[in-house]
Amino acid sequence: MEWVLQRSYFKTGTHGALLINGKFSCFTIELPWRENRRKVSCIPEGRYEVKPRISKKFGNHLILVDVPQRSLILLHPANDALGELQGCIAPVSELSGIARGLHSRRALERLLVVHRDAVERQEAVYLTVTYNAHEYLRTLSKTHPAVFPHTAGGGD
Repeated sequence: MEWVLQRSYFKTGTHGALLINGKFSCFTIELPWRENRRKVSCIPEGRYEVKPRISKKFGNHLILVDVPQRSLILLHPANDALGELQGCIAPVSELSGIARGLHSRRALERLLVVHRDAVERQEAVYLTVTYNAHEYLRTLSKTHPAVFPHTAGGGD
């Protein structure tokens, strides 16, 4: 099964649209790109196998395998990339600002169901992380009043 994460990069965070077999599943939030430095950067673009994982901190979640120069890159719930992530990816149901989202646990639960179903069919799951110029990801971040309050009333 193929998952594709199409990213838009910003100075203070990274947004993505996660597609499963070509269909939109959820948004994602991540740290900004900072040369793949551990704990402060999103991961490099590439193709990674996705496996299930359980921990006390996050419960059921997912892990990416063989990320270059990184370890323990997880897909886990978080609503504020800068405050809650250390290089991982957080699925969210809605984007609410740069590197911020809503209803992350709900989005992760949907991914876990899809992943579990693929595993039951003995199908490997791969995530391809790539740049994408989706206008709605960039436009939200440039005009959303939660991100740039001065745009809410039609000002500069």
